Amino acid sequence: MLDSNIITKYQAFAVATLGFSFDNPELLVTAFTHRSYVNEHKKSAKEHNERLEFLGDAVLELVVTEYLYRNYEEPEGILTNWRAALVRTESISAAASRLGYIDMLRLSRGEKQGSERARHQILANTFEAVIGAMYLDKGYDVAKGFITKHILTTLAEILESGSWRDPKSRLQEVAQSVDGHTPLYKVISEEGPDHDKMFTLGVYVSNHLLGKGTGPSKQIAQQAAAQHALEHYQTRSH
Repeated sequence: MLDSNIITKYQAFAVATLGFSFDNPELLVTAFTHRSYVNEHKKSAKEHNERLEFLGDAVLELVVTEYLYRNYEEPEGILTNWRAALVRTESISAAASRLGYIDMLRLSRGEKQGSERARHQILANTFEAVIGAMYLDKGYDVAKGFITKHILTTLAEILESGSWRDPKSRLQEVAQSVDGHTPLYKVISEEGPDHDKMFTLGVYVSNHLLGKGTGPSKQIAQQAAAQHALEHYQTRSH
């Protein structure tokens, strides 16, 4: 049984941020509980948020897919790219940040000192876990309303900026427009055994390293490197 002070804290957050209290507030506390916290507090914390994240991810994708299907008559490929832009880590971690989730995270001491990239991933996972908790506690319509308010309202900006297009394609256009050169991707390092490799790639424009990316495949690492390079161009334009 959770401490009553913890329940009160998270119920107050739910009312202030989500607009309602939970019938089962332990679901909400679990949604904010990272695996590392459970490992560090085995006597007082029994469950982390990964199962709720699994559920919330499915609810989020369904709501977004239904909205796009009902409101746009674009080909499947374009709708798939729009959906990917709406539910990607950066989009939902930004929504979690706007809602103040970062102050409610239950993390281990070590995880609190993690990298900015790791923090974004944790926030994104928590956002999905909260949706899962909300779905179990209040049902689909409430979860749908929440997703509509905090995710679907960003679609206009995504379409205007063109950020729904994959980073490699966008980088090629930007690099050729700004610098007159095509980006070149090179492997910087490979780590791990053959069945569990991690690749780090760099993307170069006119022999200048503009971004690095890491992933379990070269393709994923390239996309991450391209996204990093796009942030470089964005910084230059300001």
